[in-house]
Amino acid sequence: MAEPKGQAAAPGAGAEDAGANLQWYIIHTYSRYENKVKQSLRSRVEALGMDDRVGEILIPTEDVVEMRNGKKVTTKRLLYPGYVLAQLDLDDDLWHAVKNTPRVTGFVGGGHSPTPLTSDEVNQILYRQQTSEEHPRPTVRFARNDRVSIVDGPFNGFSGTVEEVNAERNTLKVMVTIFGRGTPVELEYFQVRRAR
Repeated sequence: MAEPKGQAAAPGAGAEDAGANLQWYIIHTYSRYENKVKQSLRSRVEALGMDDRVGEILIPTEDVVEMRNGKKVTTKRLLYPGYVLAQLDLDDDLWHAVKNTPRVTGFVGGGHSPTPLTSDEVNQILYRQQTSEEHPRPTVRFARNDRVSIVDGPFNGFSGTVEEVNAERNTLKVMVTIFGRGTPVELEYFQVRRAR
C-alpha cells in the first residue's frame, strides 16, 4: 500500500483535480462500531454525491500474537478503538454528512473546524500498522520481578521470576530453579504466562 501523505489524492479519483485537497482527519465513533461506521460513511457520501471528496477510510489495526491451547495464534487488534481515519476534502456540507453518520460522535481536534493530521502523524500510524504485520507484538507485557510459568519449550512446567525484559526482541530472561540452583533462561513472550 502506498503511504498516503496529508495532501494525497484519493484512490481511483475520477478527475485530475479530484482529491487534490484531501487531508486525513480522525473521526470519533462508538467503540466496537468502527467497521459499521466505515461502511455507513461510505454509503452516506455516495448517496449524497460526495464520494469524490472522500478518499481512503482506514481503521488502523496491528497484528498481535498470543498462545491458545499451546499454539501461537496471530490476531488483529485495533490500534485506536473508537476512532476511524478518513481522507476528506472537508467543507461544511461534508462535515455535516460525516457528523450525522450513525454512531459517529464527532471529529477529533475540535468543534466545527477539525484539525487535519500532518503527513508525519499519518506516516507514523501506517508504519506502526505495517511493522506489526511483519513482526506481530505479543498481547501480554511483562516487567522485572513478575512471577511466570513456562508453558512451552524444554522448561515447560517450571516457574520463575523475570530478571530482564527485551521488548525489541520480545524475549525475557527468567530465573528458574533447577536442581536447587537459580539458572537464567532466555524465553520468548509466548513461552510464558503470568503465574497465578
